[in-house]
This record gives sequence, structure tokens and C-alpha cells, in this order.
Amino acid sequence: MSTSQRLLRWWGRHTLRFRITLVVGVVALVALLLLSRLGASLLYDTLVGAADAELSLRAEESASRIAEGQSPAQAAMPGIRIVDTAGVPLDGGPLLEIPERELRRLAAGESITVGDFAEVERWLAVAAVAPDGTTRLVVANADLVGGSTLLRRATGGFLFGALVVAAVVAAAAWAATRAALRPVDRLRSAAAALPPGERLPVPVARDELRSLAEEMNLLLARRDDAVARLERFTGDAAHELRSPVAAIRAQAEVAVAHPDPDLADETLRAIAAEATRLTTLLADLLALSRADAGQRAAAVPVDLIAAVRTAVERAATTGTEGPALEVVTPVPALVAATPSEVALVLDNLISNAQRYATTLVRVGVLPAGRWVRLVVEDDGPGIPEPDRTRIFDRFTRLNPEAGGGAGLGLALVAALVNGRGGIVTAGATATGGARIEVRWRAPWSS
Repeated sequence: MSTSQRLLRWWGRHTLRFRITLVVGVVALVALLLLSRLGASLLYDTLVGAADAELSLRAEESASRIAEGQSPAQAAMPGIRIVDTAGVPLDGGPLLEIPERELRRLAAGESITVGDFAEVERWLAVAAVAPDGTTRLVVANADLVGGSTLLRRATGGFLFGALVVAAVVAAAAWAATRAALRPVDRLRSAAAALPPGERLPVPVARDELRSLAEEMNLLLARRDDAVARLERFTGDAAHELRSPVAAIRAQAEVAVAHPDPDLADETLRAIAAEATRLTTLLADLLALSRADAGQRAAAVPVDLIAAVRTAVERAATTGTEGPALEVVTPVPALVAATPSEVALVLDNLISNAQRYATTLVRVGVLPAGRWVRLVVEDDGPGIPEPDRTRIFDRFTRLNPEAGGGAGLGLALVAALVNGRGGIVTAGATATGGARIEVRWRAPWSS
């Protein structure tokens, strides 16, 4: 694990309050240290500037004496040396204790600082022209011991002040963050202890906490609705599964208790029918659960015309008498789905229409721009207008006495079509029969 990864893990293990305080404290400390350095630099420049001004006055005075004809020994004063341009003393004093490189800087008119932080000397040179035309250098120097002491103390004070102020800022950030996050802690505690059906109190102030509380209440409402639907679905599923299982068990118990070779075939047929019903119910439940979980394959272009004809052939070869099946497909049509989804939708719609139709079931396909319309109509009693939305709910059967499935077919159709961004609606034909319309997206519009 790299150093950056370890730092990120260490950073992520700490609380938000700690991280905010640390960032604020570090930023404040860096900013104050920079300000301290700036203050020390300004103080140093002020001290050096004052020393240079005083040295310049003294050097100018000696330079004027040389220009008047006084000898270097006469023009020299305490802290003033007279040398030639090569740095050789002309006032009879010792050699200057300045490196040759620094001496060249003096001759060029620069001021220099010599020494360490404890013993600092400032040097300055002024050119003077003697009456005979020769050039002399008037070198002035002064100790900055007092100034360096002041600078050292000021620098220490600046650093200490920066640390103290940064600590105060960090403490203030800790307190402010704690106060700011206290409502969030109360909101978290309230959410943890919230009983089902209740909602979090919404703050009066229109701030971020109010928005958070409102969003959490919406989330809780969706959760309660999902739990209620799951409980209802589980109860209905258990009820629907109980019937075929009970029928199979009853038939088997009767056959075991009263073995009759003449009734064996009838009993086995009844058990097989109930087993088929149970298998269909379980398959629909599994398909619905996958649709709810969003477990679907990538959409591909599916030939809806070919799928309709195949589904009609399956429905016509079930071996039972029923209404006639008519297919109306004027032009080719492709939809964005999977072949298995299209087959499930068609089988459920056609079988549902066959169950209630009197003489005819019509299946029509019509492209409409970026949509493809699939319409399944029958000439049965139709769907009452108040129930045209409810029929897509799970385990909804408007006429249980008519027999048939468990009320999952249209719910499965709606789940599969809606999952692909389509629409399913129920209506009535001109003669009053049922009309189910599916709008699928075309491949180029998905």
C-alpha cells in the first residue's frame, strides 16, 4: 500500500469534525506563519534602511572632506575607513575584514550585511574624488546588534503568536463545527428511533438541515410504501401458492387413502394441472422479482411482427377451443427489448384476451415515430373504467369466477414494458371489449 493510500485511509477513519478542524487549523497556521515572515522581513528592511541612511550621511561627510583636499587620515572618523578602489587602506588602518567578493559589491555601490544572526554589521561605500583626480572609497560600517536582538525577539514573538492564534482558530473551528453538526446528530438520533409510519421533524429555518429532513422524510415514505407493498405481495403470494399446493396434497392424499385404478388417471391429470398452475405462478413471481430488481439484459432490436406471429401460433396450438386470433401488421416494426421479454408480454396479453373474449382476439402492430404500438383487443365484456389502472396491480382479478391465472399476467406486462421506458394502458374497443395498448421504444430512440 502506497503512502498516499495510507494517508487516505487514516483521513477517512476520523470524524468530519476532526477533519474540518484540522484543515482550518493547518490553513490558519500556514497563513499566520507567512504573515509572520512578512512582518519579520518588513522589520528587517526597516532596520537596514535606517542604518543605511545613517551610514550614508556619515560617509558623505567624509567624502566631502576628501574632495576639499584633506588626507585620508584626516577625513577618517570612527566607523569610517578610506580605501582605494582595490580595497587597500589609505587611512593607515588595518585591512578591511571583508571578503573580496563583498568588497567588489561595495565598490559597485551596493550595501552589504556581514556576520551571523547574533553579530551583524552593515557596510556601505561612497565614492570620493580627491583634488588630484584619484578616486577613493569611503567605507562606513555599523553594528546592528541591538537591531538583530530586536529582530530575533520579534521573529520569536511572531512565531509564538502564530501558533497561539492558530490554536485558537482550531479550537473555534472545533466548537463551531460541533455546534453546526449538533442538529445533524439530533436528526440522526431521531431517525434511528423513528417508529414505522412516523416522520422526522422539519426545522423551521429554510437551510440545508431542512432540505435534509425533507429528503429523509421522502425516503422514509418510499421505504414505508415499499414495505407495505412487499407485505401485501408476500401475503397475496402465500395465498395464491396455498391453493395449488393444497389441491395437489388433497388429490395425493385421496389417491393414497383410497387407491382406485379407475380414478388414477383422473387424479394424475388433476395433480399435473395444479402443478402446471403452480409452475406458472412461480415463474411469474420470479420474473416480477427480477424486473423489480432491474435485472434485465441489454436491449436489442426485436422483430415484433415475427414475435406476434409466433405467440399467436403458440396460443392456437394449446389444444383448447377458444376465440379466433387475428393479426394486423401492415408494416415491419422493431422494438428495443429482448426476445424473452417480448414473448412474455405477448403470451400474457393474448392469454388474458382469450380468457374473456367471446369470438375474436385481434393483435395489431403499428409503428408510430420513435414508438411502436402493440394493441390487443377482444370482444368480451371489457374492463370497467374505474378498474383500468388497477388491473396492472399484482394479484388483481376482476372476475375470479372466470378462472385463469393468479392475477400476475398484466402486472408482469407492465413491469417489463415500463422497465424499457415503455407505456401500458387499458381502454375499450368500439364494441365495448377490452383494449390493452403497449408502447415500446424503437431501437433508434432508446
